[in-house]
Amino acid sequence: MVTLNRIYTRTGDDGSTRLSTGQPVSKTDARVEAYGAVDELNAVLGVARQHSGQNDRIDAMLARIQNELFDLGADLSTPLDPPPKWEALRIQSSQVERLEAEIDWMNESLKALDSFILPGGSPLSAHLHLARTVARRAERAAVAFRETGEPVTEAALIYLNRLSDHLFVAARRANANGADDVLWKPGATR
Repeated sequence: MVTLNRIYTRTGDDGSTRLSTGQPVSKTDARVEAYGAVDELNAVLGVARQHSGQNDRIDAMLARIQNELFDLGADLSTPLDPPPKWEALRIQSSQVERLEAEIDWMNESLKALDSFILPGGSPLSAHLHLARTVARRAERAAVAFRETGEPVTEAALIYLNRLSDHLFVAARRANANGADDVLWKPGATR
């Protein structure tokens, strides 16, 4: 468990930070960008949960996902090579499978889409759409980090990809099971 006695340490005043291994890196390092985007996603989900009100099942899923995003941040902040001297916290395929099962459950009651959806509808849905876009950005940051030549766990990348799908379906579910979705009308304002 983590113990935080002091919040400021002044060690990052020079533009650097430390990975979970203690290795110093720039705050603009691609790894830091990736887990920073995951942290931002977690904050956006915290705001979304302020609107989950009567939707206990979605709120419970989001609460679990917020915790898993800290796991994901730990995964991304711990280099694979060289392996740390402890068992690193890594995203597991079972976490991806749970997202997939929840997507299937939420999607069962939704009507098929015949147009793209504009973010909006209920406050919860609008915030979940925002979270979905931040999840996509976090995924792009993680892929960009991997493209620097650093290995990234496959489960971490798959988790981010699946999470954006999950948030899309949850946003539809939050819109009265899709009834209040705002549909795109191509060329409607020409």
